[in-house]
Amino acid sequence: MLKNPEETKNQIIAWIRQYFEENGPACSAVVGISGGKDSSVAAALCAKALGRDRVVGVLMPNGEQSDIDDARQLVEAIGIRSVEFNIGSAFDAMIATLEENEALKEISGRTEVSGDTRINLSPRLRMATLYAIGQMLPNGARVVNTCNLSEDYVGYSTKYGDAAGDFSPLSDLLVEEVLQIGEVLGLPENLVQKTPSDGLSGQSDEDKLGFTYQVLGTYIKTGVLEDVEIRQKIDRLHRLNLHKLTSMPRFVLKDAERTLKLM
Repeated sequence: MLKNPEETKNQIIAWIRQYFEENGPACSAVVGISGGKDSSVAAALCAKALGRDRVVGVLMPNGEQSDIDDARQLVEAIGIRSVEFNIGSAFDAMIATLEENEALKEISGRTEVSGDTRINLSPRLRMATLYAIGQMLPNGARVVNTCNLSEDYVGYSTKYGDAAGDFSPLSDLLVEEVLQIGEVLGLPENLVQKTPSDGLSGQSDEDKLGFTYQVLGTYIKTGVLEDVEIRQKIDRLHRLNLHKLTSMPRFVLKDAERTLKLM
């Protein structure tokens, strides 16, 4: 747990301001709003850092979303501008296109898309939507990554979906620490304490993972976990998903005549 969540909140706000000063002084922050703790806290921090008029919340249901009112409550509570954009038709069209492609059927040996494809397509469409909306704003935008350390550690995110973004204010905070920041920000308790769920599988995060965020957080902080089976599962998930946290490997040409290179 954070010793001084108020101080940490202020540090994150200062960090966001510095990021925008260096990477888009006139830009807005665009954040996907699910109504859960991470998007709520990230959006509120951006509003504190930049002013409410420079934060745009994007609500992106896939067809019907049972908790869409939570997302609406959040944007009203922090007073930011918002856009509601249903990705359902794009999702359905993409699924149909995949299933109708004869070459893909032959290569994959499938006549229907896999469950993982369905689950990961939504966050990838949402991220494409955030960037599209951001590029339509008058001074451009930077997209907020709302993932936290607990999720990142075990890869509980979609690569180039919710794991993408331009800056990540919560990536060094465990789930329980995000909750602390939400409390000091004065966000609605029903949003901050909402049971974490991907909104896609019908299960809570902890049900899918097979362990609680509290157990995970303690292990990340101390390296101690007496339950060998759970420890091995966490270690395995971490190893398998490191590719989501590292920069894309690239071949570097050894050419003595080149004087400029990518940083």
